[in-house]
Amino acid sequence: MSDSVSSLFPSTATSDVDVLALLDRIHGSVSVVGSMNADYTVAAQRLPGPGETVAGGPLQILPGGKSGNQAAAAARIGANVHMFGAVGSDNNADFLLGALRDAGVDTAQVRRVSGPSGTTVIMVDAAGENAIVYSPGSNAQVTVDYIEASREALTSASVLGLCLESPMEAVTAAARMCHEAGVKVLLNNSPFTPVLSAELIEASDVLLVNEHEMVQLLGITAPENDDWSAFDWEAARQRMHEYGFEQAIVTLGGDGSMVLDSTCTRIAPVKVDAVDTTGCGDSFMGTVLAGLASGLELREAASLASYVSAYAATGYGAQASYGTAAQIRERFAATAANHSH
Repeated sequence: MSDSVSSLFPSTATSDVDVLALLDRIHGSVSVVGSMNADYTVAAQRLPGPGETVAGGPLQILPGGKSGNQAAAAARIGANVHMFGAVGSDNNADFLLGALRDAGVDTAQVRRVSGPSGTTVIMVDAAGENAIVYSPGSNAQVTVDYIEASREALTSASVLGLCLESPMEAVTAAARMCHEAGVKVLLNNSPFTPVLSAELIEASDVLLVNEHEMVQLLGITAPENDDWSAFDWEAARQRMHEYGFEQAIVTLGGDGSMVLDSTCTRIAPVKVDAVDTTGCGDSFMGTVLAGLASGLELREAASLASYVSAYAATGYGAQASYGTAAQIRERFAATAANHSH
């Protein structure tokens, strides 16, 4: 057991407290361009197979959308977040904007368009696994013209967060505009797109993917039996640099994450009893956005994101499960004294 700086946030009591202390440094300015969805969520003992019907619990309608989630997570822990995107002319539009404002997100730049807002249908099983169907709705109407019209507000942030639930040309335009203005661009390749344009790669500073997305994107082979402990991360890091990303975070589900920059840094997972993992990835991304905007190093931001996303796994839904800095600190301060491997 060591708490030296060289061991990079080991899972010790000292380290837990140190990582949680990073919450005190969150203050930076974040722009998020992308999707807001109403999540129609139902829990069942298990997910149905093709052609099968299973009984589920009560239907819940919760605020979601990858980008909305990421914005809410960043705002809840203290970042100054501005949301960019489009909602429809239905009741869900007010619901989604209200939820973001409740989380502390500035929604003044969000467009209203005619037609339905984005929606997802989510099934969650007893083990916390999920299956999701996405209907873009108003998210498909995030245009390059809208991005151009939002230039001043967009580029006033320190960091831009992007995912791929919006039209690719709008995502690319936002990345290019912000990159040229000196705003750090964090790209979450999700929903996964196997081929990214040279322009988008060039305009993005940091890539966030999970392990399965990484191997597909880079054209490398996943380890047998999904055993990532013996995986050649240095070779993956070099391949990532060749692909065009000097900095990347690869999330490993319950096994933590890897930060690939000038070296490979393993970020330990934070163990909790998960009830719903739906919003974990987005809360991880939101935390990294908040951290980078506040001057944290990439590995510091990823370490903090392990705690924030673990907290999200203990509640249902996406935004509904996200904690404030005080809630996250309280939740893990209690376990910090015992949390050593």
